[in-house]
Amino acid sequence: MTPPEAARGGLAILTVTRNDRTGLMATRGTLRAQTEQDFTWVVVDGASTDGTAEWLRDHGDEMGWWRSAPDTGPFDAMNHALDAARTLGCEHALFLNAGDRLAGPDSAALLRDAVRLHPDATLLYGDALERLGDERILLKPSRSHRWAALGMFTHHQAMLYRIAALTGLRFDDRYAIAADYAFTLAAMGRGAAVHLPFAICVFAPNGLSQRNPAQGRREQSLIRRELLGHGPLRETLLQTAQRSATALRRHFPAAYAKWRFRRAETLFLS
Repeated sequence: MTPPEAARGGLAILTVTRNDRTGLMATRGTLRAQTEQDFTWVVVDGASTDGTAEWLRDHGDEMGWWRSAPDTGPFDAMNHALDAARTLGCEHALFLNAGDRLAGPDSAALLRDAVRLHPDATLLYGDALERLGDERILLKPSRSHRWAALGMFTHHQAMLYRIAALTGLRFDDRYAIAADYAFTLAAMGRGAAVHLPFAICVFAPNGLSQRNPAQGRREQSLIRRELLGHGPLRETLLQTAQRSATALRRHFPAAYAKWRFRRAETLFLS
């Protein structure tokens, strides 16, 4: 990782956490294992009481910027992290929260090369690896960003944002679960989105949207009405499709996995 005194420009990896020191250590491990270390790690902790704050104080030299203080939730913390990355002069931001991992030891290098190939893209996104309940890790291919009306087309941890294009854009704390969806739709309105042909992250299971799918669907519907101008009929059809997918995953996980996942070989699970 780039030391604080050299933390200028390039890629920022932004991690938010609260009372998940174990997850933070997993994310730290994946970053320390990168073959290329020319990125800046930013950590925002929501005043944890599990030893995270003390660990950050003792290891602050590993990060370009960190803080441990009360916040109103993960999206408020993500706003703080993005502000810090901008202040540090970083050019692109990847949100990799506590417990999430990069897909391989060359992930940071692949992202660096992708940015060089697509310097003006507002959003770069790729596939994700997802750990299932039986500990298998499978590839979850992204959908095209052109299908963003259906919801998030890949995991947020597989999306790289160009910071200069995000001026004035914030994660909207009116939404407890889908603020990342609103943020991504707004970002896409500011420039090109480009799909990258590789997996970017290993997604930690049981995220907010997986624990509260009904609330997530309601929030996405409000966001589409506001940002995409959807009417009631279109939203009813979309929510019906989303409920069907959720029910398939819950009650017929093998069928869902066959439909949505692909086999993936990865040796990078530390």
